[in-house]
Amino acid sequence: MTTMPHWLSKQAFLQPEYPAVDFPDGSCITFAELEERCKRKAAALSFHGVKEKDHIAILSSNRVAFIESVFALSYLGARAVLLNTRLTIRELDYQIHDGDVKAIIYEAAQEEKVEALTAGDVSPLPFHTLTGDYTMPEMKERIDLEDVFTLMYTSGTTGAPKAVLHTYGNHWHSAVSSALNLGMERRDKWILNLPMFHVSGFSTLMKGVIYGMTIEHHARFDAQEVVESIKHRGATMVSGVSVMLEELVEVFDRDDIPGSFRCFLLGGGPATEKLLNRAASLGIPVFQTYGMTETTSQIATLAPADATRKLGSAGKALATASLHINAAEGEIGEILVAGPMVSGGYYKRDREEGLLFATGDMGYFDGEGFLYLSGRKKEMIISGGENIYPAEIENVLVQVPGVSGAAVTGMKDEKWGEVPAAFLTGKDIKRDEILQYCERHLARYKHPAYVYRVAELPRNASNKVLKYKLTEMVKAGECDEIE
Repeated sequence: MTTMPHWLSKQAFLQPEYPAVDFPDGSCITFAELEERCKRKAAALSFHGVKEKDHIAILSSNRVAFIESVFALSYLGARAVLLNTRLTIRELDYQIHDGDVKAIIYEAAQEEKVEALTAGDVSPLPFHTLTGDYTMPEMKERIDLEDVFTLMYTSGTTGAPKAVLHTYGNHWHSAVSSALNLGMERRDKWILNLPMFHVSGFSTLMKGVIYGMTIEHHARFDAQEVVESIKHRGATMVSGVSVMLEELVEVFDRDDIPGSFRCFLLGGGPATEKLLNRAASLGIPVFQTYGMTETTSQIATLAPADATRKLGSAGKALATASLHINAAEGEIGEILVAGPMVSGGYYKRDREEGLLFATGDMGYFDGEGFLYLSGRKKEMIISGGENIYPAEIENVLVQVPGVSGAAVTGMKDEKWGEVPAAFLTGKDIKRDEILQYCERHLARYKHPAYVYRVAELPRNASNKVLKYKLTEMVKAGECDEIE
């Protein structure tokens, strides 16, 4: 057992008047104020029957009440089950039932969904009922790193979602490993605009209380608001995905980037060379990363100095983590990871024993040990005996002028067994331009045999493409082949 003082309580003791949460309007909540608000909410939750080790769901967009609820549950020793607000009622029912949820804390915008839930005897706890004065229960002022803190469901693109168990230790080591990689400065302020119900957004919240760092709370991503925060409010770091970076480079001028801004932490897959070069020309320091829910956010990171030299790479493992490929040197194999930020498993499901966690992602190391992703193991296409990884083709296709999005999956073929089929979004897409570009960048057996235009790519609530639906769209006549 390894214990330490509760992170929020410690920061409230060390720097009570320091801003824990800033807002774009210039207001803030200090660490002492945040501690008090969270403990008052813990008292309200205790009054409503929440006890140690209870599974309590939170269904909310980015709100201060979300932050208060997370730490209130930790003061009671309860576990937070973080639910995606984009889920349908059926999907919510599944996760609430599977996660043995006792009560659900939610924002007013989710009331209709909560009222329609059918999964068992779950107590509804809207935010507005968790205010007021209640008798203070005994608070957990020490954290046991081995205790489970959060449950986050994987996106379930190939099967039913599973609840990843994150201990306090997983979150602690994720934050510490990130700091060892990116460094820490007293003036740091991290913009939090990714959803906190995802591991990427939640990890920023954890960094705030573990480092004693200010986070700037944004309800959602707004490129112009991010620019204002960086220019005028001292924001030094922000996390995001490629589509967010694309919006930022459209509104940034080089003069907008003060020397204090030191990191755009880019997740969600590699960025195109065009985007990275544009960001570099504007002076935006982009750190590309690789991670997943099971690794409690990033586990590998590529520094800006290598961003264009190692285009498409996710970098190298963080200081306390290790990466392995179960294939011969230089060949593609499954990515295996280890480290104290890697989850011990899934709720009510067995995980294979061993030091290494098999991610289901395929990749390889180059001669310098930089990691490159090739796609998901289950998405691999076998065409005429050749292994084809959709991500490699997708990364080429999104660089073709006019293409805004690309997804590749396998389609049955009498001669080859399977062939790649590309599904593209964008304007003025021409098949001959697609194939000419592929001719320069891909071996011929990787060229898409079919190229379809779609209005949008089918995605789940975590914004991941549902590739099994692409072939269903073809059968239903819902997409046009580009001639």
